Amino acid sequence: MIPNETVERVRDAADAVEIIGEQVKLRRVGTSFRGPCPFHGGKNPNFSVNPKTNAYHCFKCGESGDVFSFVQKRLGLDFVEAVKYVGARAGVDVVEVESRREEKDSREPLWEISAAAAEFFTRALWTEDASAPAREYLATRKLSREVADRFGIGFAPWEGERLRDHLTTLGFTEAQQLEAGLLVRREGENGADAGIRPRFRGRLMFPIHDAQGRTIAFGGRVIGKGEPKYLNSPESPIFTKGRSLYNLHRAKPAARRDERVLVVEGYFDAVRLAASGVEPVVAPLGTALTEGQAEILARLSKTVFLLYDSDQAGLKATFRSADELLRHGASVQVVTLPDGDDPDTYVARHGAEGLERHLASAIDVFERKIQILERGGWFADLRRKRKALDRLIPTIRATSDSLTRDMYLGRASEVSGVSRELLAREAAEEVKPQARGSRGPVSDPRFRDADSPPPRWDGELGSHGPGRQRGTQDRRRQGLSADESSERRLLRALLQHRNFLEGVAERVDTDAIRTLPLRSIYEVLVAAGPDASIEAVAAQLDAEVTRTLDGLMTDAVPEAIAAADIDSALATFAARSIRARIDEIDRMPKAETTGDEYKQLMAEKRTLNAQLNAIGKPSFPTYSTD
Repeated sequence: MIPNETVERVRDAADAVEIIGEQVKLRRVGTSFRGPCPFHGGKNPNFSVNPKTNAYHCFKCGESGDVFSFVQKRLGLDFVEAVKYVGARAGVDVVEVESRREEKDSREPLWEISAAAAEFFTRALWTEDASAPAREYLATRKLSREVADRFGIGFAPWEGERLRDHLTTLGFTEAQQLEAGLLVRREGENGADAGIRPRFRGRLMFPIHDAQGRTIAFGGRVIGKGEPKYLNSPESPIFTKGRSLYNLHRAKPAARRDERVLVVEGYFDAVRLAASGVEPVVAPLGTALTEGQAEILARLSKTVFLLYDSDQAGLKATFRSADELLRHGASVQVVTLPDGDDPDTYVARHGAEGLERHLASAIDVFERKIQILERGGWFADLRRKRKALDRLIPTIRATSDSLTRDMYLGRASEVSGVSRELLAREAAEEVKPQARGSRGPVSDPRFRDADSPPPRWDGELGSHGPGRQRGTQDRRRQGLSADESSERRLLRALLQHRNFLEGVAERVDTDAIRTLPLRSIYEVLVAAGPDASIEAVAAQLDAEVTRTLDGLMTDAVPEAIAAADIDSALATFAARSIRARIDEIDRMPKAETTGDEYKQLMAEKRTLNAQLNAIGKPSFPTYSTD
């Protein structure tokens, strides 16, 4: 037998017009393709193929079906053979598994327990006094109960044992609850088992579904104070974060119908848009899209609109997501909303019609990059022009559609004055991993750390000995720069207190960590998630970086100190970005700016200096490990 997930992947990836067109001469008529019916041998164009639904129908003889049934009937194949035939043409590997009718899918209990938990959370939200803060929060977000029920929004009570007891009474074992990510095993000192606790407590719960609509995981938004702000289920046999998208099961038919799909940052954005009637909308379970998510979206529609926030983090996520989508042949449009608005708040005030106006004025992602670079004056002189091209060439390189790639080359040549032939050669060059970030990137304030020097490998970083105080004196003894010291404290805090990880990962991009060993650890840690053991993290690092990891785990850091370290590191990163913009303004030749532009730059510089003074000099508390 062929797993249902594989059949759906083949169905999504298949181009019915291309496959059926091998047997029938088709031509476009409006939004469909017409030709003579191969089943009753007609000569008139009564046979129609719909590219949105991958279905066919003959208006004369009534024969209809999907791409699988067409192949079965025309080529005399059984269903399994038809799926393999279509899969081969769609580029999807189809592997049969042994069928045992007496045994159900081993993942079935996990789907069932996830569905039971979703029902529990929904009931708890509306029937319990303790859930009042969650209901009040929904009211502040202007989400009605009707909308919340439609999307299965619920609440995980602070008394987390109640979910555990409820699922146990339904016959689900502790092992199954652990495997589904509803319970988590705590790790005490020296790796000792500190018992089992509920993963979600005091959180507004958003059920995450697979493409078939089965509940596979949850995203929880903390109500009140707490970190991280959002917490997702860990990966499991039914949930792979990098291949899952929130609201995908609802968006699929709408995306095919509308020939577009919208990508927003968060759960509330997706709920607001879908509830307002903009149905083909999904949200990644992080910031930027993964390769797997981009592949799914490109199969749904070749036109993808990105509606991320317009701050520096949102722009980074926009451009990284766009490159992944371009690799899969999608056309990527960027939507810019008014300052201070996100999709949720904008649609809450202006409705779907207001959003549609912004969708109509969306611009191609490459044009958006050029727009930002031109506004920052990055094509004004040779030095900055080189850096500007370093921002554009990776997008050209990522573009798999040859026509789009050629247009990007032409546009880059036009704005830079560099020949398209030279740009094409540059884009064709392979990028060596160690060269990543070796050229100074653009320092527009919306590109975080854009004008910073490349990370340095300074060898093994020292570790604090027992009782050694932390701070400037300790940093000098180790020979660490302020940046390295800040990054080291951040990584130590995240490794020892995983409850902070997802909140930091939402705000700190991998490239913000300049010291290469620490960057490697951070990248692996974020990908592994808060529940991964130190051993699992170390297994993905080379020997030299593992020594750095060991040094970070030498001294135990109290949680309060860890929280302060994280705040100080975030302040350091913010100050670094502000200084880069101030330096950029100082380097701008006065002769190249008009009077009004010069006044605006000086006003911006005063604002930046005020922000820098408000941040102050990041400080680190002292403590000893006695």
